[in-house]
Amino acid sequence: MKLILRTCLVSMLLVTFAMAGAAFAQSASESMHEAGESAESAASHAYHGTATALEDTALTTKVKTALHEDKITSGATIHVTTVASVVTLRGGVSSSEVSSHAEQVARDTKGVKGVKNKLKFP
Repeated sequence: MKLILRTCLVSMLLVTFAMAGAAFAQSASESMHEAGESAESAASHAYHGTATALEDTALTTKVKTALHEDKITSGATIHVTTVASVVTLRGGVSSSEVSSHAEQVARDTKGVKGVKNKLKFP
């Protein structure tokens, strides 16, 4: 009787460990899959963030060039920054007319989605 009891107990333990091992393997597999998806997502976000930064840098350069080549704004000290294709103008200009003109030059630059005019004048 003890032998039968031991055999049953050992068999039940083996079945329990086998089931736990399968559950762990499935859990580990799911975890690896989720980790792979997270890494893929992170790489995608990094790529898109880099692409956006490059586009913003190009827009900043285009706006600065347009302002420098414009007769009205060429002598002004205008700082240009771009985030997500929205240009921000900062600095000092001689009048509200120059400020408005600089804003229009920036708006007319291809690729600019918006302009924040923070230019100061007397």
